[in-house]
Amino acid sequence: MAQVILYVIIGFILFEFVLSKTLSYLNLKTWDKPLPDEVKDLYDVKKYAEAKDYAVANYKTGMITSIIMLLITIAVLWFKGFAGVDELAHQLSSSPVVQSLIFFGIIGLISYIIGLPFEIYYTFWIEEKFGFNKTTPKVFVLDKLKGLALAVVLGGGIIALLTFLFGLLGDKFWIAAWVIVAVFSIFFAMFYTNLLLPIFNKLTPLESGELRSSIEKYAAKVQFPLTNIIVMDSSKRSTKANAFFSGMGSKKSIVLYDNLIKDMNTEEITAVLAHEVGHYKKKHVLQGMVISVAQMGIMFFVFGWLASNPLMAEVLGAKQNSFHLSLITFSLLYSPISIITGLLMNVFSRKNEYEADTFAKETYTAASMITALKRLSVNHLSNLQPHPAFVFFNYSHPTLLQRMRNLAA
Repeated sequence: MAQVILYVIIGFILFEFVLSKTLSYLNLKTWDKPLPDEVKDLYDVKKYAEAKDYAVANYKTGMITSIIMLLITIAVLWFKGFAGVDELAHQLSSSPVVQSLIFFGIIGLISYIIGLPFEIYYTFWIEEKFGFNKTTPKVFVLDKLKGLALAVVLGGGIIALLTFLFGLLGDKFWIAAWVIVAVFSIFFAMFYTNLLLPIFNKLTPLESGELRSSIEKYAAKVQFPLTNIIVMDSSKRSTKANAFFSGMGSKKSIVLYDNLIKDMNTEEITAVLAHEVGHYKKKHVLQGMVISVAQMGIMFFVFGWLASNPLMAEVLGAKQNSFHLSLITFSLLYSPISIITGLLMNVFSRKNEYEADTFAKETYTAASMITALKRLSVNHLSNLQPHPAFVFFNYSHPTLLQRMRNLAA
């Protein structure tokens, strides 16, 4: 039975790879189609050729990376690599908590080392070639070290706690695990800007002037509980721009990428923030959090039901079951379900984006929102007419053309 399950897992991994690469290929071919009238003037001939070259470079890099990762994943499963790491963890410690930390530490470190060359190539070759990268080697190394430290402290802490609860509560551990992870997720959603973001970026209050006045005036108009307007030094890593608000409850902070301030005028930035306020006013953030917590509950319930079954370890070629082996097998088995839930969440997200755009149109102006979207698309060398199937599987936002038509309606 364990061997049959392993075949099913490998079969789905292969299916997912073929599906993903087929969708990417179809999406790449849309660059050869003539642009619709609404967006045909956004790119001049030279800029459009550059955008297509950027898409091709990403496609080729993604294909090579995916093939290598596919081969490594299948090899690890077929040759019982997880079982080997588990055996080493048992040799080094008799404590289930320490065993899990050693197991995930080794797996995480190996994955990190394998992925690092691809990340370096993407950052310092692809993004550099097309003018996006501003990351220096020093910033890149510091980011990696900080990320590793957070993974050890936060990730290690959660793994240790969940392993302890599994040993203490058995099959019923899923309830405590669900509550703890849900509380942890909500906490960081509330305090992300204050706790995590400053570790990687410098945050400064937006100085007084036309932009700040425009934002505060709009926030007062729509009764948005604005607490802080913060500028983030995103330009030290990339030329790409964005904006978001964070926090829950009565206190909200708006975070502006400094690139956004550089690339857009006051009306366009205010329109972008009006869209973000629309998410708050329509309770999209709260809805997303509730759905996320509910999904977590279902996932932990199923995992708690399966975790103690010796078959979970046998699938990976191990002789004895453990929390960490059960978690690996479960994540592989849950992957098809996560794709379905991901598709549903994309549909939900695209609906919310339309609603937020409509809110921005009704409370500020559609024209500024449209010009902001156009500017972002061109500055990011975006595909202006992605393939519908690619959009369905991968886009959490409607396409530029769809959003423009919604705003113009």
